[in-house]
Amino acid sequence: MKTRHSIPSLPMAAVLLGAYAVTASGQTAVPTTITIPPSSLATPGDAGVRSHTNVGFIGSGAMAGTPQVSGPPFAGLLFQTPASIACIYGLVPPAAGCNPNLAETNPSGGGKAIAVVDAFDDPNAYMDLQSFSSQFGIAAITPASFQVVYAPTGGAAPGTCTGPATAPPSAAGTGWDIEEALDIEYTHAMAPQAKIYLVEAQSSLDSDLYCAVSVAGNLVAKAGGGEVNMSWGGFEYPGETSVDPIFTARNVVYLAAAGDTAGVYYPSASPNVVSVGGTAPSMNINTGRFQVETAWQDGGGGPSSYEPRPGYQNEIAFLVGSQRGTPDVSAIAATYTNAWVLDTLVFGPGAWYAVYGTSLATVVTTGIVNAAHSFAPSSYAELSKMYSTPFGFTDIIGGSCGEYAAFLALPGWNFCTGLGSPRGYLGK
Repeated sequence: MKTRHSIPSLPMAAVLLGAYAVTASGQTAVPTTITIPPSSLATPGDAGVRSHTNVGFIGSGAMAGTPQVSGPPFAGLLFQTPASIACIYGLVPPAAGCNPNLAETNPSGGGKAIAVVDAFDDPNAYMDLQSFSSQFGIAAITPASFQVVYAPTGGAAPGTCTGPATAPPSAAGTGWDIEEALDIEYTHAMAPQAKIYLVEAQSSLDSDLYCAVSVAGNLVAKAGGGEVNMSWGGFEYPGETSVDPIFTARNVVYLAAAGDTAGVYYPSASPNVVSVGGTAPSMNINTGRFQVETAWQDGGGGPSSYEPRPGYQNEIAFLVGSQRGTPDVSAIAATYTNAWVLDTLVFGPGAWYAVYGTSLATVVTTGIVNAAHSFAPSSYAELSKMYSTPFGFTDIIGGSCGEYAAFLALPGWNFCTGLGSPRGYLGK
């Protein structure tokens, strides 16, 4: 039986993914412990007040032992790498069946800017991104290509800021450190030529995060355009429509996670945001080859309770009715299709995690949209392009999601995976 718990405060040597057993196929058996960090646990009263991350990981914490010097840090597992994800989504020529232990070609595109918005401070962000890039052979970062920006405290009105921009409290042990590591590492991996801003909010309160979103939007706009990544969110709430205008900076596309729980999340539900849901890629246990991609049963999605249907969804009105439907698109997110993430803030050097969730799907999609080099003038324009170019996405057929698994991943747009997962750079 799977167990779920929060991050323990243990020395590195005591933090194990679990006892390994090598199967007849030569693959290392996957541990069964699932950890959901505190930042990903919603509590009553959070909606409209505090947002949470959309990450979890396999094992009790970071993997103990000495990592390999390059490629997947620990052999014998089919956890994803930048190269294997790029292979699955047709960003690079197909090779080795997209086996994470064999795929080597990383994306090489990207441009202008991407701002990643998260809560609290990770002082190891630059160092970890450097090490992650070196591990997987991704273009190196420099102070000119990666910058941490502190956002001030949020004001009373959505998207406003007050006070000085001082360093936020540490993210260590909250789970936001893992979120930040995931976000910057896979954003850079998918769009290595883009300038990345990590905009750190003072807390996970919506007022602070929305202030940080405004800071992020201004930074990207001044850089000539690009994307703002928001891998966090919470359940919908009355009054959310008053926040929608903050996702409209000129030449900026905003993306947010559709959530790791059944239901509709905000800001993912905003008509000014690309909502990214989750899929479950299947890997052959004997060969490590990618097989098929289905809906992730735990992924968020559904019709919004408060947002009316935007124009770009008029052609699917028979499915969404009069309300905004989420997600718009989807990507790798499911438990056991984790991706390698380096986060040294709690356990020190060599602290690799196997991370899953729609946060992963969102940053992968953000990087792909950036590397497509279309640079739409707004999220609405980007979404209009996506809905008018459905062949730019792989239709996900199979699986279910939602309460009682009521939504089915049927052909065409659906409440589990939207238009589907990326098919190269077309239509982005």
